[in-house]
Amino acid sequence: MRQTGLGRTHAVGLNAFAAREIEIQANVGQGLPGFSINGHVDASLREARDRVRPAITNSKFSFPELKVTVALAPAEMPKAGSAFDLGIALAILVATEQVATTKIGHTVFLGELGLDGRLRPVRGVLPALVEARARGYTHAVVPMGNVAEAVLVGGLEVGGAQTLGEVTSWLSGDHVLDTVTGSQTVQIPEIPDLADVVGQSEARHALEIAAAGAHHVLMTGPPGIGKTMLARRMPGILPPLGSDESLEVTAIHSIAGTLRAGYPLITAAPFIAPHHSTSVTAMLGGGTGLARPGAVSRAHRGVLFLDECAEMGPKVLDSLRQPLEEGEVRVSRRDGVATYPARFQLIMAANPCPCAPAHDVDCVCSSVARRRYLGKLSGPLMDRIDIRVRMDPPGNTALMNPVEESSAVVRERVATARAAAIERWHNRGWLTNSEVPGSALRQRFRLPPRALRPIELFLRDGRVTARGADRALRLAWTLADLKGLTQPTESEVAEALLYRDRGGHR
Repeated sequence: MRQTGLGRTHAVGLNAFAAREIEIQANVGQGLPGFSINGHVDASLREARDRVRPAITNSKFSFPELKVTVALAPAEMPKAGSAFDLGIALAILVATEQVATTKIGHTVFLGELGLDGRLRPVRGVLPALVEARARGYTHAVVPMGNVAEAVLVGGLEVGGAQTLGEVTSWLSGDHVLDTVTGSQTVQIPEIPDLADVVGQSEARHALEIAAAGAHHVLMTGPPGIGKTMLARRMPGILPPLGSDESLEVTAIHSIAGTLRAGYPLITAAPFIAPHHSTSVTAMLGGGTGLARPGAVSRAHRGVLFLDECAEMGPKVLDSLRQPLEEGEVRVSRRDGVATYPARFQLIMAANPCPCAPAHDVDCVCSSVARRRYLGKLSGPLMDRIDIRVRMDPPGNTALMNPVEESSAVVRERVATARAAAIERWHNRGWLTNSEVPGSALRQRFRLPPRALRPIELFLRDGRVTARGADRALRLAWTLADLKGLTQPTESEVAEALLYRDRGGHR
């Protein structure tokens, strides 16, 4: 074993949703024996000293009894987590000439080390390897628990290892790391069918419109009427994610640590339903150092369902205003501002009053209590809700009627409408009608004066704001797509405005 020297390996660090190449340097030199790690590292990364030393010795290698200094560059980037353990251990072994270096230069190493040298899975492997591929690396070594996720990134030769010893044997050419191909079985989560919901034809149609244009919905009505049932069936009528969308959503869940073992690729729209007692931090993202993805980001390209939304804190509800408008969330923490995608469909469900009887005639709440209850949904938040539906108990005949459209039938109409929108907007980078800026609808795609007459009347009466007018135009385009029209007419614009007026809250 060489007594002094310098070793280099490479890894990838995550700065919120952005990944960045990290060079790990280990210097073994003269001085008082010690082991230090620097480069803007957090507590969990400083603890790597206590993991790496025993992992090396328990893997039948020698840890130098000299001054060991490990630096992670670039130094100004905050670094957190245990994914650098493997790279640090190998850099020390390279510095002391205990491993071969032929494959080091074109390989990134990710993984947490146990004291016995075993490799444990880590978060964020997918976005890390996407960055590694972009930087020209050809090989990646990850823990076996991350292999299924890692092979989703094409163009990299991925090897899965169980221990540090397997990695060093691979470097010397004495061992072949376990690999799997990217053609794994994708398991689509089972989604309840829309046919289970009887009656509520107006609410069913509202969800179909929302799915076709990625619009936000508020459903109000007494408990047990089907609000939650409808919301949970929303992903079943949404089209599957495209390849780019699927990787983007999977990367977010990889950072959050919520990927399913064995089936990492997310191909269906996610459904996230936080409890009504959730906090602002859980909703938007948080944590010490740099914020991790919250509910709004985990619902990216999917559905964020807020059941009993009137029971939520006003601050939590109002925190949704910025991501609803911009499609991303920015969270400031000690180590900087974390930016995550957050383009989701918001579905809210609420009872009409605190006592929530099955029939309005049985309500014991005062008019003030009823207004205060839904008053938690502020005007600026409600201005961003495109569709409002008031649900009433279905009649006996509706409950006895077993014939309802299935999710597959509705999904086909939604897919046709979305295809029309993509054909219209794809040159400008928009995928759905809800993403189109109001300026584009008012200028480049301005409707004839007759079609805009209902909006002019609503603006004149103060029944809709300028933002609300833009959102009504987006909804009108979705209604036109569902009807197979080339552009909305006065009828679709008026219908879109009526959807914003329903639900018992303005």
